[in-house]
Order: sequence, then structure tokens, then C-alpha cells
Amino acid sequence: MRAQTSLMSFLAAGTVMALALAAGVAAPTLRFADKGANAIPVDTELVIAVDVSNSMDPEEQELQREGYITGLTSREFMSAVRGGTHGKVAVTYFEWAGLYDQKIILPWRLIDGPASAEAATNEIARTPYRRAPRTSIFGALQFAKPLFDASGFNGLRRVIDVSGDGVNNMGPPVTLMRDQVVDAGIIINGLPIMMKRPYGYSSDSNLDLYYQDCVIGGPGSFMIAIHERDQFKEATRTKLVLEIAGRTPKQRIIPAQARTPRIYCN
Repeated sequence: MRAQTSLMSFLAAGTVMALALAAGVAAPTLRFADKGANAIPVDTELVIAVDVSNSMDPEEQELQREGYITGLTSREFMSAVRGGTHGKVAVTYFEWAGLYDQKIILPWRLIDGPASAEAATNEIARTPYRRAPRTSIFGALQFAKPLFDASGFNGLRRVIDVSGDGVNNMGPPVTLMRDQVVDAGIIINGLPIMMKRPYGYSSDSNLDLYYQDCVIGGPGSFMIAIHERDQFKEATRTKLVLEIAGRTPKQRIIPAQARTPRIYCN
């Protein structure tokens, strides 16, 4: 049977925070990246990588960004942050499209409460939208990997949160970079966008399988597929809470490295 990870299966148990607390076993502690003497200890270093390729229509771009803004300032996210060992996390946010097209919108910022979360999301909100050709998940992961090395933070977990509406169509096979990232002790989680459209470009109907088998990886990695516009905010908030809480959903995806891919990754 084809594996599916739907938003409703994540939310059926009740509130997002209740789900995060009961969802599973915390991922193992990973080796630290930034060993600088002044690196600030945090529970999670989170890189948010968002797709701005031409296949993302303006409404999707707005929903995607608003989903992260709402998620980062939500009560559930704040509760997850406070529940950590250090009670603080570090976040950076960049947009990506082609192999060498990446732009940091939010440099590394410390989030330890509502005020710092609002300040960070205000930086994201005031950045003009843009679109660019091609979709290179390989390029996005290649760009994200070294961001941890000089982040100024020393995280118990390092996570790349990548969202997009298409497969890798520029650059080397995405699995090559996925494996390098995972080998460095970094977790990759996915947010494939699979909304149906009345006209124009439509996402691959197997994009969820592609993300499961070709993109995500590392201890406790998972993905949430978005099929409807009204799922954006809830799905993004759920994903952020689980990532910050260091939890794995009950319906977690088996990492691609542990089995033969069910879909062509190249």
C-alpha cells in the first residue's frame, strides 16, 4: 500500500501541542556544529528553506510565507521552545529556486519568547516576494549545510526544513546532497506542496513519495504533505512544533537510506 502522511492524521489526536508531546521518542542528540567559544547553546538550530521557483504561484508564495510566520509566533511553538533544555532556538530562513539561486531573508536569529519571535517574523514579512526559474533541491540543501558551521549557536539538534512544489530538476541527483547532509548529523524534514489547480502548473502526484524517498533523512525525519490551501498554516505550525520539540510523528516516514526508493530520484 502506498505510504501517505496527511495533515489530518497529524491533527486527529487533538491540539498541536498535545500531539507533539505524545507523538514519539525524541531524536538522538547530534554532534555540535559551531564549536566557537562564544557560540550560544540552544535546543535546535533550524534552517527554513522555501521554494520560490516559477511553479509557485503568488497565492502559494503568500500562503507558504504566512504559514511560517504564523507558526513561529504561535502559542504552541512558544510552548515547545520553553519546554526545551535551554528554552531557546535559533532560526534562519532563505528562499531558493535554481542550482545557484538562494537568498537569505532572515539571518540567524535567537528565539526565546514572543518578542524575539515577532521581531524575526517581521523581518520575513517585510521582504518583497520574488520568483525565479527552475527547482534545485540539491542546490537548496548544498546552500543550507554550511550555514550551521558559523551560525553562532551550539544546538542539540540541527534541522533543515525544506518546502517545495516540485522535484529536483536542476543540478546533480538530490540524494547525493541529502546523504552528505545526513552524514554531517543534520536532519532533513519536508513540506511538499501538492495542491490541485484549475489551470497552469500542477504538482507531481507522487511528490510526497519523492520527498519521503529522495529528500528527507536523518534520525526521526518526517514530512507533511499539503493538499489544500487551508492546510498551510496548520501544517506548518505542526511541523515546526514537532521539529522544535524533537519529536517524531507516529506515522513517521522510514528514512530513504533504509530501503529501496519507490520512485525515481534522479
